[in-house]
Amino acid sequence: MQPRIENLKQKKLVGKRLTMSLADNKTGELWKSFMPKRREITNSLTNDLISMQVYKPTHFTKFSPTNEFVKWATVEVVDFDNVPNDLETITLTGGLYAVFCYKGSSADSSVFQYIFGTWLPNSDYLLDDRPHFEVLGEKYKNADPNSEEEICIPIRQK
Repeated sequence: MQPRIENLKQKKLVGKRLTMSLADNKTGELWKSFMPKRREITNSLTNDLISMQVYKPTHFTKFSPTNEFVKWATVEVVDFDNVPNDLETITLTGGLYAVFCYKGSSADSSVFQYIFGTWLPNSDYLLDDRPHFEVLGEKYKNADPNSEEEICIPIRQK
């Protein structure tokens, strides 16, 4: 699986966030609390959902399943003028990303093992300290093996 390398523009996002770890994964709880509020966001740019992770700079160099990170359930918006109650804003900084078109169950972590264990070490890039995110479009079906999503990994030249 080879990614396309893209210089992505910044994105204005509105959503909810939770601190979690892989060992204490609260992704389901996060999305369950966000989805009813999604209808209140009137200035979305697309129907896509964006799942974003903000990691500490040492998250991957000192990796442990108990390392905490902040996960966001969001949509991209035109501006921050009408943010519904109980939702927050964040601006995703633009930059260079490796974009993987992934087809398979969101419950299968082997794609991330491939990205970080095989593709990245053999590429011309290093992991950059910016948020990671997935674009969950119309073909996204959560744990379905036919689900499709784009996995966006922040990178910089070696």
